[in-house]
Amino acid sequence: MTERDVALREHALRLLDAAGAGPAPIVRAGHPALRGVAVPFDGQLEGEELDGLLALMHRTMRAAPGVGLAAPQIGLPLAIAVLEDPGMTSEQVAAVRERAPLPYRVLVNPSYEPAGDEPDGDERVAFYEGCLSVPAYQAVVARWRSVRLTGADERGTALDEVVTGWSARIVQHETDHLGGTLYLDRAELRSLAAADEIGMRWASEPRPTGAAEALGFALDAG
Repeated sequence: MTERDVALREHALRLLDAAGAGPAPIVRAGHPALRGVAVPFDGQLEGEELDGLLALMHRTMRAAPGVGLAAPQIGLPLAIAVLEDPGMTSEQVAAVRERAPLPYRVLVNPSYEPAGDEPDGDERVAFYEGCLSVPAYQAVVARWRSVRLTGADERGTALDEVVTGWSARIVQHETDHLGGTLYLDRAELRSLAAADEIGMRWASEPRPTGAAEALGFALDAG
């Protein structure tokens, strides 16, 4: 392994040792790990070490709680992310947002592009989203409704699939982390709202039409 790979492995092992059976601390906006390009995973960790890292990321995501976590969010600049979304209790909101439950899965060295060859593949949709690394705030982000996801899973099996709806939003959000991009870089900043009573009212709308009118931003996702 290169010196860089050795340093990444040692960093990951320190995280595992420090966390024990608990979650890892989530780094916040301003941490350099969130602004760098993650190193592609290429066997820097042995099988049991990788399993341990994924388990740590999974329980950290669940404890937060969140629906996705990228390795840079625990300070490790490695191109790995975990995703899991239990869905929503409101069937009306879930239908508008196309938010079906997403079983736990791992993305290794993922990338995405708009699924232009699919129906509505070039369509973007705008909804509120937040980030575990930017706590207490949320903003509207227009993202591709459907994306073609490529990469691999944790066992090295190649991925090449189309993901649609809220799951596609999660894929884009977490993959962006691996390139040093935060959701605020893509957000409509006039929509930015604290996670207080007013902000939660905007975020609970099936589509943020009330927020757009009250805060003065266009909802046309293009």
